[in-house]
Amino acid sequence: MLRVAGVGAGYFSQFHYNSWQRIDRVDLVGVCDTDLAKAEAVAPDRAFASVSDMLAATGIDLVDVITPPAARLAVVEAVAAAGLPMIVQKPLADDLMAAQEIARVARRAGVAMLVHENFRFQPWYREARQLLDAGLLGQPQGIQFRLRPGDGRGPEAYLARQPYFQQMPRFLIHETAVHFIDTFRYLMGEVGSVMADLRRLNPVIAGEDAGIVLFRFRDGASGIFDGNRLAEMEARNPRLTMGEMLLDCAEASLRLDGNGGLHLKPHGQPERPHAYEWSDRDFGGDCVHAFQQHAVAHFLDGAKAETSVDKYLRNVRIVEAIYESAAEGEWVQI
Repeated sequence: MLRVAGVGAGYFSQFHYNSWQRIDRVDLVGVCDTDLAKAEAVAPDRAFASVSDMLAATGIDLVDVITPPAARLAVVEAVAAAGLPMIVQKPLADDLMAAQEIARVARRAGVAMLVHENFRFQPWYREARQLLDAGLLGQPQGIQFRLRPGDGRGPEAYLARQPYFQQMPRFLIHETAVHFIDTFRYLMGEVGSVMADLRRLNPVIAGEDAGIVLFRFRDGASGIFDGNRLAEMEARNPRLTMGEMLLDCAEASLRLDGNGGLHLKPHGQPERPHAYEWSDRDFGGDCVHAFQQHAVAHFLDGAKAETSVDKYLRNVRIVEAIYESAAEGEWVQI
């Protein structure tokens, strides 16, 4: 049994706690938030207003850190000082230096840390990876993702769910596109260089909310991330996939639509739906639950971790390179 405690009870934490409570080998033993009422809404008998109180009062095997980025380092330091492994939500911190410091804190304390990167665990990307591994698509040649969730319009943008989005000085790439950087790496391999053009469309937010990023992968393939959080695609729930993907390979192309459907087009043949199993539950095809099951297998069974903090720092370096490219107007090597 893995005894898990969570720090943070904001909007997205609901998906974490729902998942922990669904995993048979997990016991949710504590929830902490500076707003005690929020913690009590999740765990009435195991709620705490401070991290130190929770760590002192509760037998814990693993801490799930679900706070906004600005609060992360202090929480990580407290958990590491207690000698406990942890999962930390993304983005790790406000910039690369702060993210590296979080990794150093864990390394110095000798505690394991995973980054909660759940997009690669969305079922459509897991299925795409299986098709690639089975050789059914051939060598990847290019990938495109068109982000169109339509949730960034007007003065109330993001306030209902994650209001701190409005104050983030770096937004689209730092908070959102980092998911797709990781997904691109999961499907295509390592990024060699990037070129970016970023802009802000909604004047009420501090950071950029639209832009195009070009990727050159080390094996010669290319990629495009075309993001606009104000525009909306045709989908029953635009936040399900957040956009549409096209994966071009030597033998076939694979298209993801906004409803989670995959469509396979072998070269010389018409496109056809590709059937696969997935659950339209909670967030992003139940990807939080898939990630947390992976984490349990890692911490209890020793399964290899896909999102260790040292591996994940590569994503943060790519984010920094994208902002550098946008500022300088040129390709930046990673």
